[in-house]
Amino acid sequence: MDKILGYIALVDDALENIALKKEPKELYAPIKYTLGLGGKRIRPALLLLANDLFGGTKEQAINTALAIEVFHNFTLVHDDIMDKAPLRRGKSTVYKKWNENIAILSGDVMLIQAIQLLSKDKPAQLQTILELFNTTAVQVCEGQQYDMNFEILANVSIDDYLTMVELKTAVLLACSLKIGALLANAKPAEANHIYEFGKNLGIAFQLMDDILDLYGDPKKVGKRVGGDVVSNKKTYLLLKAQELATGNVKKELEFALSSTALTDTKKVEKVKAIFDELGVKQLATEEMDLFYNTALSNLDSIDAPADKKRVFENFAKKLMNRES
Repeated sequence: MDKILGYIALVDDALENIALKKEPKELYAPIKYTLGLGGKRIRPALLLLANDLFGGTKEQAINTALAIEVFHNFTLVHDDIMDKAPLRRGKSTVYKKWNENIAILSGDVMLIQAIQLLSKDKPAQLQTILELFNTTAVQVCEGQQYDMNFEILANVSIDDYLTMVELKTAVLLACSLKIGALLANAKPAEANHIYEFGKNLGIAFQLMDDILDLYGDPKKVGKRVGGDVVSNKKTYLLLKAQELATGNVKKELEFALSSTALTDTKKVEKVKAIFDELGVKQLATEEMDLFYNTALSNLDSIDAPADKKRVFENFAKKLMNRES
């Protein structure tokens, strides 16, 4: 983890010194504000780590890593408008601090800046990298649209949900890793393995998040237990329960989801009891393990020094809260 933390610090320093125009200030001040809000910086750090895995150097990859982080933050600026979210990392979101029009326009500039950063060093694999980035950018938008669609759709399948998670969350993680590999001129098969590692790990992480929302320790998770249940959010747990429930259990679940008479606490208790009866926590855990193990299998298939691959394995374990 020390190497990852070092790369995160490197990205933070580079973001502080990123070149931004000052005028018009309403356009550029929100970008500086957004990039200064902090964040885990996991995607750019993993890009740098993948570049190192295949023999690259941080000097050849830092601008591309910044491009991924700028793009990620662009999506957050626009997501906050769609979600009407007042806070991001404990501070006012851009549209709240300024207004929606400024947030939209500043976000647009961030997307363009990401592409400029990708092209800045003119790497040998530039065309392939741009094609991958553009495909991923479209997929992220598709995932966001699916997620918004799910809020109003009555019937959403498990496959639909997993596709949404893959597009909205997992592909950008996978893209970051593959671009890092491409910058180091990794073989196509190796670059694909690191991509699949990231994609499957990203899906596994979301499934874990679904489970922890209801079954996690609130002190460790950092949010209220059952928040997804209260908002009727379509998670793997809920969709699997709706798939399995029949007879009275199905009626009880429908009542719990639609009743306005239940307090939030009672609703969570009732839905959790139904989930327990149907065994959906175990089923979600098995699905999570499938994606997690697939990720590790792809990592194992990469022809690279064992000590360098171990950094990725340790990261995956820490991300998934695994001790062994």
